[in-house]
Amino acid sequence: MAVMAYQKKPYVRRETKGARVAWCSCGESSKAPYCDGSHARLKTGKEPVVITVPDDRILAYCGCGRTGNGPFCDASHKNIKD
Repeated sequence: MAVMAYQKKPYVRRETKGARVAWCSCGESSKAPYCDGSHARLKTGKEPVVITVPDDRILAYCGCGRTGNGPFCDASHKNIKD
């Protein structure tokens, strides 16, 4: 059962230098855009994408699950038909 529905816009978050972030790539996390381990519990076959933030910045994480540049938004959501 999906907790987090994919959305047609990015998740914009302020991150701090050195933070390790695990982006949810399965679409099931209740802590979107961050991984909460749902992929393992639900056996989705997907893994989170882990990054270390290089400096203080605002990041746009993919919310639609279709990015070709995970974990970051590449505007793929603009091609989703309703």
